[in-house]
Amino acid sequence: MCIRWLFRYSQLQQPWRAAFLKHIRCGHQGARRWTHPAGGPYRAVIFDMGGVLIPSPGSVAAEWELQNDIPPGTILKAFISGGENGPWMKFMRGEIATEDFLRQFERLCSEISKTSVPVGSFFSLMTSEQVAKQFPVMAEAITQIRAKGLQTAVLSNNFYLPNGKSFLPLDRKQFDVVVESCLEGVSKPDPRIYRLCLERLGLPPSESILLDDLRPNLKAAASLGIHTIQVHDPETAVKELEARLGFTLRTFVPNTCPGRKTMDIPRDSLEKYLKDLLGTQSTGPLELLQLDRGQSKPTYYVRLADRQLVLRKKPLGTLLPSARTVEKEFRVIGAPFYLMEYCPGLIYRDPALPGLEPTQRRAIYTAMNRVLCRIHSVDLKAAGLEDYEKHGDCVPRQVQSWIKHYRASETSTIPAMERLIQWLPLHLPRPQKTTVVHGDFRLDNLLFHPEKNEVLAVLDWELSTVGDPLVDVASSCLPHYLPSSFPGSLLRGFRDCDFTQLGIPTAEEYFRMYCLHSGMPPADNWNFYMAFSFFRVAAILQGVYKSSLTGQASFVATEPSGKLTEFISNLAWDFAIKEGFRVFKEMPATKPPMRSYHTQAGHSPCRASQA
Repeated sequence: MCIRWLFRYSQLQQPWRAAFLKHIRCGHQGARRWTHPAGGPYRAVIFDMGGVLIPSPGSVAAEWELQNDIPPGTILKAFISGGENGPWMKFMRGEIATEDFLRQFERLCSEISKTSVPVGSFFSLMTSEQVAKQFPVMAEAITQIRAKGLQTAVLSNNFYLPNGKSFLPLDRKQFDVVVESCLEGVSKPDPRIYRLCLERLGLPPSESILLDDLRPNLKAAASLGIHTIQVHDPETAVKELEARLGFTLRTFVPNTCPGRKTMDIPRDSLEKYLKDLLGTQSTGPLELLQLDRGQSKPTYYVRLADRQLVLRKKPLGTLLPSARTVEKEFRVIGAPFYLMEYCPGLIYRDPALPGLEPTQRRAIYTAMNRVLCRIHSVDLKAAGLEDYEKHGDCVPRQVQSWIKHYRASETSTIPAMERLIQWLPLHLPRPQKTTVVHGDFRLDNLLFHPEKNEVLAVLDWELSTVGDPLVDVASSCLPHYLPSSFPGSLLRGFRDCDFTQLGIPTAEEYFRMYCLHSGMPPADNWNFYMAFSFFRVAAILQGVYKSSLTGQASFVATEPSGKLTEFISNLAWDFAIKEGFRVFKEMPATKPPMRSYHTQAGHSPCRASQA
């Protein structure tokens, strides 16, 4: 799920914004969407069974080993022992009977663990009705796929049970094609079994997509031209599949909940407005759910007939001075009523990008860097944004604005915040140029193409302004200095991770990359921008915390954020200290003053110089 509204614009937006959008579309002539039957390439979805539709043997084994005091990893090691000629692979090709497999597998597990392993107990658990149950989210996805006219298939490495039947604890009516390794005598990742599945579907590889949890199986499928999705957990996999197919696979909407009473909006008025605006002849009631995106402003998923939208509004009650303004966002998108198109796509919530290859991570951060350069290259006059904000030095204006914001939300004295409030106005930089500034530029505010490392849209423009572009660069580097254990959902980090191993550029590399792409010379006072960025985050956290105390925050989960303000402000002060040392080191050397021998009684100049 994602909200797309900057790079692709709908009929709700006014034509005069076209110039602005044109400059930041990253070269795209509209984001590509995978839909069916209107021109999309997918005509079938192929599902693995274990690890995709039902719990994987590996996950069942891990829990069973823990409960039975078996050395962890014993079953998994036995699974891969012997490769294609091992007992597990032979069993899945139907080459050995169940009794022979259990005997061989138990001997192998006992050799690996140096202890007796009751494999029969594990096998009974793995094949039991209590464990081998289809994930509901996958069952619903299959129903939605078939309702759209696509074919479905299950391609499973399975085996025979003691009763002579194959192990397939699924409703076969869900699938147009069922391919079982034990019946065919061939198993994944052998290319023959993929070709067999495609032949029965009557489709070329390019028109199908495979969901599997094992990389070797995916690699073999991809080598034939089949599109693939690696499944780490069913929920995430279904989200990615939605992004590929271009339609929702769930009757429920992910990351939503019924709206809190303090966040209610008048449904009847909204429904009438939307029908008048969109000309929609609804056959059902308006569906309205609150999204977990948007801590400062309530955000909703809206469905009316076949239109899916996202609505964002001001919270009720008295707002803090300089609080994030919805008007700023609708000014950017050009809509008098803040509505956005709802569509599938990829948003990376964790900046460490778990589950991806190092080369993919670097490509994503490179794409992030390049789109920021494109935003900063927007011609303000051509985009109609000359009067968007006061021109001139925006950093002094923002520093004072965030100080006021913090003071208005202050609930206790935080020493680091007090020091920063004194320090920041005394160390303001001179901007090298004036550009559009996003104001909250970070990875989870970007929408990525589901199959390419390309940014399709930039979200959350409510802090946008015109000013110093390095504010955005520093904002995008915040995770580099936050620990991965940082509590709370507002920010995540990877300070304690190995950047080389991850493939993610360091903050210094990211800054140099930006300077190279934008043509801007490197700035020496980088530490100031980081200090200001963390100060701003601390002020935001404090504001969200105070809002939660009065019931105005979008989600109750924001309440612990009050404890995070001090942690973030300490990080900001660390950068302020670094900037102070840098300035001190760059000061020209001066001759020491002539020593005065006229001292006051009781005062030792030597002692003073040593102090």
